[in-house]
Amino acid sequence: MRDTHLARIFLIVGPVGAGKSTLAQRLAVEHRAVRLTLDEWMTTLFRPDRPNDGVIGWYVERARRCVDQIWRVANDVLATDTDVILEIGLLQRHQREDIYARARERGIELTLIVVDAPRDLRRQRVMERNHEQGSTFSVVVPLEFFERASDLWEPPGDDECLDREVRWVEG
Repeated sequence: MRDTHLARIFLIVGPVGAGKSTLAQRLAVEHRAVRLTLDEWMTTLFRPDRPNDGVIGWYVERARRCVDQIWRVANDVLATDTDVILEIGLLQRHQREDIYARARERGIELTLIVVDAPRDLRRQRVMERNHEQGSTFSVVVPLEFFERASDLWEPPGDDECLDREVRWVEG
């Protein structure tokens, strides 16, 4: 057990292809933390059942259930005085506000880490990751999904960052 350490959540957010997964892997090693990644849960649990049509609605509902379960697991891990790295999407502010409220209600320390990179670079990375399927690969990201998710990305504004530890990382 570590002296004077309060387990905390490192919440990693950013658009698709920004470098979140690479950063999450590194932070998990540096902090001896447990990394919980939505893409890995979704791929493991639901990839075989993915429909050909209506994918967005199908995905959103299952992602919500996964985030709820990931949150329960994160709380169990935090109870062991172990940090948690959450990489669970949250492209939009209202999604992040839900996690902020959950952490606040439980008295959990949270560090927001925002990873971003230019859209052209992110698109290139995603296409390369789709092809190479290396250590951060979970599922092929079609170009149309990349573009739609990129359009949905809402970087945290100044008011979202008030009274919160925030780290900005260029991906």
